Amino acid sequence: MTITCHLLDADGQALREVPAQAGRSLMRSLKDAGLDIEASCEGSLACGTCLVHLDETWFARLPAPAPDEAALLDWLDGRRPTSRLACQIRVEQAMDGLRLAIAA
Repeated sequence: MTITCHLLDADGQALREVPAQAGRSLMRSLKDAGLDIEASCEGSLACGTCLVHLDETWFARLPAPAPDEAALLDWLDGRRPTSRLACQIRVEQAMDGLRLAIAA
């Protein structure tokens, strides 16, 4: 099943709708959609270059980061209170409408 994510600009306004496949990582869906997200380690939780900022409402709805993700997030410049690593978010049907921005 495919859900729709809404990519936001710096002001929180929707720029583009992005399809995401349930069961895959959010990072993979963003890359497959041709978005400019580095993701150097390809999802092995080693780099932090797939940093995204989630809409506050959506951040609260997702499970908390695992301890290893939280530890890496602590080291990243540009982290916000609603930041996550896209490689660590498994897309689910209940995430349809997810709103996020790719960190600059």
